[in-house]
Amino acid sequence: MRHLFRVSILLFLFFVSLQFSVQTNASAFVSEGETLNDAHFHLNSESVLLMDQLSGQVLYSEHGDKKMYPASITKIITALIAIEEGDLDDIVTVSKTATEVIGTRVYLVEGEEVTLRKLVQGLMINSGNDAGTAIAEHFDGNEEAFAERMNRFVQVKIGVENTHFTNPHGLFDKEHYTTAYDMAMITKYAMENEKFRDVASTKELEWIGEGWETTIYNHHRLLWDYPGTTGVKNGYVSQSGYTLVTTAERDDQQLIAVTLNAPGASFSYNDTMTLLDYGFEHFKTEKIKAGERFVDSDGKEYELAKDFYFSIPEDELFGISLEEGGVLTVTNHNGEPVAEKHLKFLVPEDDMLVASQEPVSTEKEGKGNIFARWWASLIEWISPAEEEGAFAKST
Repeated sequence: MRHLFRVSILLFLFFVSLQFSVQTNASAFVSEGETLNDAHFHLNSESVLLMDQLSGQVLYSEHGDKKMYPASITKIITALIAIEEGDLDDIVTVSKTATEVIGTRVYLVEGEEVTLRKLVQGLMINSGNDAGTAIAEHFDGNEEAFAERMNRFVQVKIGVENTHFTNPHGLFDKEHYTTAYDMAMITKYAMENEKFRDVASTKELEWIGEGWETTIYNHHRLLWDYPGTTGVKNGYVSQSGYTLVTTAERDDQQLIAVTLNAPGASFSYNDTMTLLDYGFEHFKTEKIKAGERFVDSDGKEYELAKDFYFSIPEDELFGISLEEGGVLTVTNHNGEPVAEKHLKFLVPEDDMLVASQEPVSTEKEGKGNIFARWWASLIEWISPAEEEGAFAKST
């Protein structure tokens, strides 16, 4: 009877592994297409980067890791901190310092009381430098202390390494810098926040303040001019040139384009549209749903904890394999890895049963030892030895 049980288990495992193999081979390959090296187009910005928003994969880059001056795209992180670490219903009293900030403003008045939400809107939609300073002072008393908060946030929460902020609005400072890659990662993180997405995509807003009553219009022109644009922010100071961060989506694909130091606003917009067109025309985003289970060559089972996104060229041949240690790997038609994901190991039920059989070590005789002896006796009664020495009997 015991031999029959073992044979049944082996047959079950064989059919499970066979089913896994068939499903993997049936779904892991598509037709072959062009690669990133086939991209040939002229861009005017000094530094550019195109990223798949869902997977975080870089689809195209020119000097994407070069340190650059960001200008007002800095306000992406200022707004995000206000949303994530503040209460948007808080009332902020505007200081004289905030009203004296140079550059683009929403014309705040000293002593004016404004909600934090309205400051975020003025910051992102009309690029108000005064709103940025008011936010910084509300959190930390001054711009310098808030800049420290900004740096901690991007380094610890987002994980970027080549960005350093000295103010909340992006006015020039030689120690205020970032990279196209870092800005794409910051934007990827920001766009996962629903409140941030809502502000970033707002085209126009009625503004009623003590110093200004008007309708403000988003300075990011692609919200009107490029179908699918969902945000995010433009910027300019003479030392940085024209900077632009843009997110756009079509069907199930979401992209982030960053262009830094363009010689004119039209150049930054044209470069961005070129990058987005390239991404939408030549790539697609695939998803493996959370909860999917995979078995490696040793029979160990792993589960995908969260949805796993990866981007590949539109007609690319790709494969999926489970490597040692539960690493789910996507490879292109040349066998080169393009995306990886660590999976959660599933402890087999039999192993959990064995673990529960181990007696608890105690210094004194007690309930733990009594239970252990009772359990061992029960196992012996259920599974009598078939061969000499299979189980040691108690004396």
